Amino acid sequence: MEREVRTRYAPSPTGYMHIGNLRTALYEYLIARKYGGKFILRIEDTDQERYVEGAVDVIYKTLKMAGITHDEGPDIGGEYGPYIQSERKHIYIEYAKKLVEMGEAYYCFCTKERLAKLKEEQEAAGSDSQKYDRHCLGLSKEEIKRNLENDVPYVIRQKMPDTGTTSFEDAVYGTITVENSQLDDQILIKSDGLPTYNFANVIDDHLMKITHVVRGNEYLSSTPKYNLLYKAFGWEIPTYIHVPLILKASGQKLSKRAGDPSFEDLVSMGYLVEAIINYVVLLGWSPGDNREIFSLKELESIFDINGINKAPAIFDMNKLNWFNGEYIRKLSEDEFHEIAKPYYEGAIKNGSIDLKKVSRLLQPRTEVLTSIPANVDFFDSLPEYDSELYVHKKMKTTKEIALNSLNEALPVLEQITEWNEQNIHDSLFKLIEKLAIKNSQMLWPIRTAITGKAVSPGGAIEIADILGKDETLSRIKIGIEKLKNNG
Repeated sequence: MEREVRTRYAPSPTGYMHIGNLRTALYEYLIARKYGGKFILRIEDTDQERYVEGAVDVIYKTLKMAGITHDEGPDIGGEYGPYIQSERKHIYIEYAKKLVEMGEAYYCFCTKERLAKLKEEQEAAGSDSQKYDRHCLGLSKEEIKRNLENDVPYVIRQKMPDTGTTSFEDAVYGTITVENSQLDDQILIKSDGLPTYNFANVIDDHLMKITHVVRGNEYLSSTPKYNLLYKAFGWEIPTYIHVPLILKASGQKLSKRAGDPSFEDLVSMGYLVEAIINYVVLLGWSPGDNREIFSLKELESIFDINGINKAPAIFDMNKLNWFNGEYIRKLSEDEFHEIAKPYYEGAIKNGSIDLKKVSRLLQPRTEVLTSIPANVDFFDSLPEYDSELYVHKKMKTTKEIALNSLNEALPVLEQITEWNEQNIHDSLFKLIEKLAIKNSQMLWPIRTAITGKAVSPGGAIEIADILGKDETLSRIKIGIEKLKNNG
């Protein structure tokens, strides 16, 4: 009988959730859902120096926003808890001492000063890798007992084999082999009694029956250390899935310090959660065809480990913008209006503006929600603008043509009794036909006059309808005076 697929997302509560964290959680979740297994949330808080108050809440909030639901975890429990590492301290000590008894680990009483001096000496000697010199490996049982009875601070180190090689299979990178002589006797239990990440995750993964482990490929070189622990205990090794780095276009790793956005940052910047999820899953994974748009529900059934790439993934904001635009256009008019409304506040104070009409204008033209205020503020008041805006080679307009078009349009628009988009359209196109000019030579000057911007959502007719008759005519008159004075 095959084992139930069990995956885990095990973040450290050190602040925000960056894009790499989100992708790991997403891949682990999708693997569990694809095979009808369980997805576990485990909080790895053994590094107390980096612990950030409130960070666990950020993890819960992010997973909930993303639609990534866990089956077991600190908040909902499960048969393999507790799911917070600091609450499992006694478990790690027990297993570390078993390793000592088996000869696979040993007590180390070296002081920080001695270790610092050792590092200096190795660096001075030009050593490629600084390794612990096993000073405490040869301590007698009597010395160890005396030190423990006298409460001498200690750590427990893993005893690595110093000859031969260790190999493991990775689902993405294939067979990886390392020389055991390159492995350092890593610390398993720190002097504060808490386990290191490398030790705790092996113990927890085994006890929680984790079958698949997803992590960044920077951990490839550490994996033999984990496998030696599994081997020492006689435990079954999980399937490793190392995923490629996520880089910026410059080739640098994404970094919060460098101003790269976290998941919450992207949401606050106006990106839809569904678009972010869709884009992030494709950072290092391909479905095997040209399709790019997937809902989370669809991904649960089609995600395949074989689609994970080895090559680094490039995080491209322009591509994310495209995804976001696609998702915005898939919304109903009412859905878009609801999410757009907060962005109108402050930008459009004029209560006479029909915001639903503004939403209809914006939806097919919006990629990022935070661009909305700057795109609609002209509805509230006409900005200052230069008469050079009327000049447009492609539209074949000059200031002279623009002035003439505005002068011709003003009385025609004044005669409209029922102000709506259809009547504005019919009146202007009759005038265009009468003057025998290009559409753009009439519509570009009017759009410029009523928006005061080089770029605006929608054209002259749609915008005039929203502004209303009085405001439209007032702005056209301002445009005529501006052209007269600056022509």
